[in-house]
Amino acid sequence: MVVAQLVKVTLPNYLSGLPIPDTFTGWFKLGIKDWLSLIPPTAALAGLTYVGYRAFCPHGRPKPDGIINPCIRRDERKVVDAFDIEDISEKVCFCRCWRSKNWPYCDGAHGPHNKETGDNVGPLVLKVNKD
Repeated sequence: MVVAQLVKVTLPNYLSGLPIPDTFTGWFKLGIKDWLSLIPPTAALAGLTYVGYRAFCPHGRPKPDGIINPCIRRDERKVVDAFDIEDISEKVCFCRCWRSKNWPYCDGAHGPHNKETGDNVGPLVLKVNKD
């Protein structure tokens, strides 16, 4: 396997060939070529450390983009709507992007929102079968 060859042979051979001194003062005796050969593994280690930091440390994660609801009933502590299923005719579409001018119903505002932000939100569609 290619991965086994890389892990068992290639990487150990590469690392054993690096000019890592045995003593602290040995670092001052390295030449330019030695220092240049240490740049790729140092950059790889720094990159892995950064990715691990971003992935596993909560304060390293990016903060959320902000408020989900930009303008719908902002004066209320929590926006809650309730509907009686019997009041719905055959089909109704509810907004989930918080951009609708006809809240709580969808007016298609998620389309421009998705194009602008790269999001993929759409409406909640309820269909009622009246038998």
